[in-house]
Amino acid sequence: MSTARIVIPGAVAVNAFREAIRDRVLYNLIFFALMMFGAAILVGQISIGIERLVIVNLGLSAISIVGLIMAIFIGVGLVYKEIEKRTLYSLLAKPVRRWEFLVGKYSGLLLTLAVNTALMTLGLAAALFYVSRHFERSDVSILVAIYFILLELALVTALALFFSCFSSPMLSTLFTLGIYVTGVFARDIREFGQVTKNPALLGLTRVLYYLLPNFHNFNGTAAAAYSDKIPAALIAQNTLYALLYVTVILLGASAVFSRRNLK
Repeated sequence: MSTARIVIPGAVAVNAFREAIRDRVLYNLIFFALMMFGAAILVGQISIGIERLVIVNLGLSAISIVGLIMAIFIGVGLVYKEIEKRTLYSLLAKPVRRWEFLVGKYSGLLLTLAVNTALMTLGLAAALFYVSRHFERSDVSILVAIYFILLELALVTALALFFSCFSSPMLSTLFTLGIYVTGVFARDIREFGQVTKNPALLGLTRVLYYLLPNFHNFNGTAAAAYSDKIPAALIAQNTLYALLYVTVILLGASAVFSRRNLK
């Protein structure tokens, strides 16, 4: 691949990031910071010995929820908005391939999510320091849990982009949310199929378990809250899993979008 072909998705990504900034998506950081400091003050006053537990749970949950909202509600409009504004036609009239456009849009939103998550992580760190007045070596598990959240957001963003290639924002949101919720409870769904002992239902739950992304594996909140060490093998496994899954989804999105009639 030539240098010019690599630069094109990068230029689209930078433009997508700038659009996100102009849409003021990062203003949720102000709300998050205020919420974290307010929670730190409240917990410090009414609880004894569980300040860190509450702050970590609250902080990681907030980072995950805010990130999911951004990934889904911005991701489902990445392609649809460009078609509605008719800016996609002028862009594709240039030497820009459709897959390059998709990769650029995906990278731009992922960059926005990474910046947003990094700033919220600073807010969480400030709240922890306010409560305990020091950091511990076990706090590394919090960073790993946040890394898992980023991997989860990368998957959700890819799903939202995939559905946006052929569906409306409303349907894309419902599809993405449905897959996410199913992926969170994938293990429970498989166990339910085993309990019923119904061959048809057991087969269906197994297909869902292995076909849909298993978001349960990316939940490191409990381990971080209780200062448990997260194994390096799990970090490598989740990284490889997310990378492969995102690659497959983006290839699927490129295949669908390249065959779509934009007239």
